[in-house]
Amino acid sequence: MRFELYRDAPGHWRWRLRAQNGNILADSGEGYARREDCEHGIDLVRQSATAKVVDMTAQIA
Repeated sequence: MRFELYRDAPGHWRWRLRAQNGNILADSGEGYARREDCEHGIDLVRQSATAKVVDMTAQIA
């Protein structure tokens, strides 16, 4: 897997996480004005590897 850092058409910074087979697993969902902010978003995703999984189908709406 790899994180790809790129600029969109309006010039904002974005990231996407791509699997070995080329599929996109996740993306930033928003553009960032500063590259540093985009890199911070990548760091947050990296840190979330320890996040727990919550089965929302078991939650009462």
